[in-house]
Amino acid sequence: MRNNRAMTAGPHRIAVLALHQVVGLDLGTPSQVFSTARAADGTPFYDARVCTPGGQPVRSTAGFQVVPDHGLELLDTADTVIVPGIHDGAVLTSGTISPEVTGALRAAYERGARIMSICTGAFVLAAAGLLDGRRATTHWAYAERFRHLHGRVDLDPGVLFIADDRVLTSAGVAAGIDLCLHVIRLDHGSEVANRAARRCVMPPWRDGGQAQYIEQPVPKATDSSTAGAREWARQRLHEPIALRDLAEQARMSVRTFTRRFRSETGLSPAQWLLQQRTDHARLLLETTDLTVDQIAHRSGFGTTAALRQQLHQRIGVAPSTYRRTFHPRPELVDT
Repeated sequence: MRNNRAMTAGPHRIAVLALHQVVGLDLGTPSQVFSTARAADGTPFYDARVCTPGGQPVRSTAGFQVVPDHGLELLDTADTVIVPGIHDGAVLTSGTISPEVTGALRAAYERGARIMSICTGAFVLAAAGLLDGRRATTHWAYAERFRHLHGRVDLDPGVLFIADDRVLTSAGVAAGIDLCLHVIRLDHGSEVANRAARRCVMPPWRDGGQAQYIEQPVPKATDSSTAGAREWARQRLHEPIALRDLAEQARMSVRTFTRRFRSETGLSPAQWLLQQRTDHARLLLETTDLTVDQIAHRSGFGTTAALRQQLHQRIGVAPSTYRRTFHPRPELVDT
C-alpha cells in the first residue's frame, strides 16, 4: 500500500547513488520517471538527486563522466535510495564495496529508508549485506556470477522486479523503469502511475513476475503473437473469457496458444487474465464512484467476495480500504 514517506510534507526525497562505471540508462531512469509523477496541479511528488562517494566524478559506461552535486551525505536524509547498475569493479569480481558505501547504505536502511537497485546495482546491495536472506533479482546475464558471490541471497533472475519489504530489486535496463512505475503506483495509485507511464511512452504496467527476455531460440515462423488476443481480452474483462476463446482469437490451437502466451508474458493465460481484472478493479476504485459490487462485475469477478479475495491476495487490503487510500473523495467507502 501507499508508502508513508510519500505522504510527508514536500516531495519524497530520492538519492541515486552512482558508482564507478555506472550504467548510463540506469542512472537516468529514476530522475526521468519519478519527475513525471505529479499532482493534478503539477506539484511534483518526488525530488531525485544524484550522489557519489565523496561527491567525486565517476565514469559511466556510456562514455561520459558523471559530475554530481552531492556526496554520500545525501543518503542521510533520503526517503528512498536507488543504486543503478554498474559494469566494472570489485563489486562484480569479488563481491565487495568500500566500507563508506556499505555504511551509508546500511545506515539509510536502518533509519527506515526504502532501498532499491536497478540491474547489477543488486550486487552493491548484496555486498552491503542488505539482501541476505531476501528474494532479489538482477540482469539474467549476471545471474551465475551473482549466485557465486552471494549464496545467501534467494536470487530469481526470471522476473522483472521483486519487492521484499523495503528492499526492491529489478532486472536489467528497461526493467528499472517498470520498478520505478511500480513504486509510483504503490505511493500514489494507478492513475498517477499511468500518467507517468504515458509521459515516458511506456506500458502502464508490466507485472514484476513477468519473465525477463532471456535469450532463447527464435520461435518458428508459424507461431504468431498472442498480443491481439490479449488486447481483445482487455476490452472484454467484464465478460466470461475462456482459454479456447483466446486461442481462437489468435488462430491457434489451445496447446500452441498456451505455450506461446507463457513465452511472451511469463504467465499462464489464467494468471494474466486475473492480473488484468485486478488492475482494472483497482483503477475503477481509484477513479470512479461505482459501488464495489458494480466494480466487481465490470472487472469480471462477478461478486464482491471474489474481488475482495483477489485484492487481498494481491495487495493485502480490502476494496474499501484501497478506495479510502487512493480515491480523491475518500468518503466514498463501500462495505
